[in-house]
Amino acid sequence: MLDCHWLPCKDGDRRALALFNRHYSKYHYADGRKPALFVGPGEKMVLLTVDCLALFVWRKFQGDGQEGVNCAVFRNEGPILSSELIREASYWAEQRWPGERQYTYVKASAIQSSNPGYCFKVAGWKICGITKVNKLIILERPA
Repeated sequence: MLDCHWLPCKDGDRRALALFNRHYSKYHYADGRKPALFVGPGEKMVLLTVDCLALFVWRKFQGDGQEGVNCAVFRNEGPILSSELIREASYWAEQRWPGERQYTYVKASAIQSSNPGYCFKVAGWKICGITKVNKLIILERPA
């Protein structure tokens, strides 16, 4: 049985947006605009911890060459182990998209870890490749 740290919220929730704004994948527009929605098109699930200190975003969409459901954002500023939050978020995705592979990209140069993706690895995910263009590490949790 998993603990229940996550609560679903909407794309654009101001508390979730505040965490997203501190994530390395946040896009900064040259014209200075600050869109209220941050997930992008496709099916999505935005999860925020009860204490509003962690954010997890699942996104199912076409076009990135990968199959399955993408962890588009994960940011943890709280005391709960990231691997525990990832395992629980995976459970949420499995309930919504049963049998789907789960995957994410990690930009090693943008994080302060000598073992990029470590929290995902502890949660049972495996490295399955590196993107050609940006050299992002691809991790997956097979269905």
